[in-house]
Amino acid sequence: MSEFKAVIFDWAGTLVDFGSRAPMGAFVDAFGKFGVEITIAEARGPMGAAKRDHIAAIFALPRVAAAFEAAHGHAPRDADIDALYAVFLPLNEAVAADYAVPIEGAVAAVDGFRAAGMKIGSTTGYTRSIMAKVLPVAAKHGLTVDACVCADEVSEGRPAPLGIYKNLVELGVYPPSQVIKVDDTEVGIREGVAAGCISIGVTLSGNLVGKSDAELAALPAKTVSELRDVAAEKLAAAGARHVIDSVADLPDLLATMK
Repeated sequence: MSEFKAVIFDWAGTLVDFGSRAPMGAFVDAFGKFGVEITIAEARGPMGAAKRDHIAAIFALPRVAAAFEAAHGHAPRDADIDALYAVFLPLNEAVAADYAVPIEGAVAAVDGFRAAGMKIGSTTGYTRSIMAKVLPVAAKHGLTVDACVCADEVSEGRPAPLGIYKNLVELGVYPPSQVIKVDDTEVGIREGVAAGCISIGVTLSGNLVGKSDAELAALPAKTVSELRDVAAEKLAAAGARHVIDSVADLPDLLATMK
């Protein structure tokens, strides 16, 4: 582990919010206010992207675009993306703190990496206004990072590597090849690959499974294994060098990596 200089984490589904559930209701409600019903699966698809980009990607789904055109008489435009984003943002801000409790094992993992001399960074598809709700709750539970770069603080969001580059500057860490990027989304994994970091995917606690810890615990072991395998395949295809169930597994994995 000593050869690694930093770990850069994602937030929802990776460090906090088991199942990455906080934004889901906000997306569904925001589209509903524009007369368009979307499913949770449609809302989850672009997860990890900057939220305006995320909304644009949902609008690009043929079914959603058709539903919007039926309701408004024209295909979605940039102005419509902006208008829906303006509605979405306060909805997500309102619920973010409720889902900001650290995932089991996150605090111990971060504390252990710090004790080993590593820096702790983070990137997120959330804006700074959303993270302003998340960070104090996480800190109250003992989870803090040395750098946090939000989607609205770089000129291009994930999968562009700019958020990671900004982390490296703030942390004073280089080269990227000695930095670990941990994320539960495909776009976040691609962000790490683009930056030249070692990307590690998170399966069971993340967006690709999308279950709370209680929901997951209630499922048959065979179902959990199938969900894990599907998520792992997608993360590996995005460029993850390794996959783990949750952040709790990260210290053991890094101990074996050279």
